[in-house]
Amino acid sequence: MSNQEITLDVLARALLESAGADEHTELNNEVMDVDFDELGYDSLALLETAARLERDHGIELDDDAATSAKTPRELLELANSAHSAGS
Repeated sequence: MSNQEITLDVLARALLESAGADEHTELNNEVMDVDFDELGYDSLALLETAARLERDHGIELDDDAATSAKTPRELLELANSAHSAGS
């Protein structure tokens, strides 16, 4: 478990490990506001990512909240809110 804020790099790694990605998809600051659908991630990928973040970083994301995130920025904000609440 980590006491540090969840970063975009951490989120990107969790997404890749949970769901893979199109070889041309790179999660960086340029895609923070691009819909997950456009990036090739579905609700199952977001659930798996939430589970990985919970396991690796000790945060709990509600399934509905995780799947309602439309962009990496929204999911990152949810993860960090949950992280702060758990600290």
